[in-house]
Amino acid sequence: MSTTNDQLVQRLRTQLGDEQIITDITRRELLSTDFYAAGETCAAIIRPVDTTSLAAAAADVTGAGYALIPRGGGMSYTGGYTPDTPQSVVVDLSGMQDIIAINAEDMTVTVQAGTTWESIYEELKPLSLRLPFFGTFSGRLATVGGGLSNGAVFFGSARYGSAAENVLGLEIVCANGRVIRTGQAGFDRGSDFYRCHGPDLTGLFLHDGGALGIKTAATFRLIESPRSSAGLSFAFADAGTAAGGLSAITRAGLAEEAYVFDPHTTARSFEATDLRGNLQRLGKILTGQDDAVAGLKAGARVALAGKRVVPKDAYSLHMICAGRSEAAVDADMTRCREIVAERGGQEIPNSIPLAVRAAPFDNLNGVLGPDGERWAALNAKVPHSDAPAIIEGFEALLGRFQTRLQELDVTVSTLYVAMDTHIFSFETVFHWRDRWLPPHRDVPDATHLASLTEPAADPAATALVAELRQHTLQLFSELGAASNQLGRTYPYRDNLETGACQLIDALENYLDPDGLMNPGVLGRRHS
Repeated sequence: MSTTNDQLVQRLRTQLGDEQIITDITRRELLSTDFYAAGETCAAIIRPVDTTSLAAAAADVTGAGYALIPRGGGMSYTGGYTPDTPQSVVVDLSGMQDIIAINAEDMTVTVQAGTTWESIYEELKPLSLRLPFFGTFSGRLATVGGGLSNGAVFFGSARYGSAAENVLGLEIVCANGRVIRTGQAGFDRGSDFYRCHGPDLTGLFLHDGGALGIKTAATFRLIESPRSSAGLSFAFADAGTAAGGLSAITRAGLAEEAYVFDPHTTARSFEATDLRGNLQRLGKILTGQDDAVAGLKAGARVALAGKRVVPKDAYSLHMICAGRSEAAVDADMTRCREIVAERGGQEIPNSIPLAVRAAPFDNLNGVLGPDGERWAALNAKVPHSDAPAIIEGFEALLGRFQTRLQELDVTVSTLYVAMDTHIFSFETVFHWRDRWLPPHRDVPDATHLASLTEPAADPAATALVAELRQHTLQLFSELGAASNQLGRTYPYRDNLETGACQLIDALENYLDPDGLMNPGVLGRRHS
């Protein structure tokens, strides 16, 4: 006998309580849509507060034949939590954001999966401790569970890699309500201090887009916060030399983060910022320096540089060097300058990396462009030797669409990011005007949203962006590139060799035989 929406919702209300069940249509539409497209509107939303109640609810949901859709902070544009079927229940993990334990002696921290990167950063700061990788640009809202499911990168990534490289163990709720603990905590009398006693079971559940289970808790290793840090910025004449400079800095392991803005990104991220925002960042730079004189000098450079912080049409490389002492940081900066000089880079004011570090988890008004336009990104990870091929290949792709891009006022920007010593991350962002989706109205500050005008619907521009995304994904596949935040966008299964695909199939069939855990992610469909 089939279960109706009303019957399932009533069972979940009895189990979780009224406050943890959401059936309002506006909220259901919001949580079934990401920043690129809407999915099928879910039947209900559950907002559990602990693993036990989530496990029981998961068993009820899948037992009734409904899909489970885990959702973190929602800062996504690849369909990671957009349901394929209205017979689905979205799991909103924002009710699970406790920092469970900080163990300064063993240098670990354990948190619930709904915890944001910003809250962890702020909780650890008074203890002079930090996560090695410590968050994304969207870390004010982005969560640990979402980051581990989708390959979160940025702050600290040039030295420490992604979030996944720094997690020691997980707690996971499977489709049938089974709870699995990975890492050393998965052993009798074990604790979360070590990941690989035997096969790395933690790694199986990372970057899975929530297709293998719902992450409910994670343990990370900690580091002491660097005692000294400084920013450097350089300008290059073209994309190729800037990418070469980034790769060289990355290989040398000299920075905690390093990234390249193209001219369009620079204009959007700095020149379009309002005066008030610039002054707020300046104030944080002044107060965020360990040395008052250094702070004043840094602030003066920002003020004097004004809107000319990066030369016109330049590709700019920005980085943060950090270490245990000022002398150590100075030595790293000296080597950075030597490497860049060998490649024809010109040092420019370091305003951008200082401003980014001064407010690492800034407001999220940037989910819309300065004129109210929408945007969506795609990313590829390649070895340094393939960086020229992906840059040139993408430029050739855009060249074939140049006339249509201009006619439909679709613009494209690129960002290159360093990951550890061996990975070059290429990200392209498509910007276009179209009607806003529910998250565009929900995430920005109300006052900022009121200052923007929502564009009219533009199906032609949206269709062009969709076409470009498909061609870009094909380019990534041709180069054998890896990606993060796979969702329902990247052709994961299509590109797997046979043996690996069979292994993933077997794992999914064991954990979720009915295909009800986030169906569509990793290319798997509801059976």
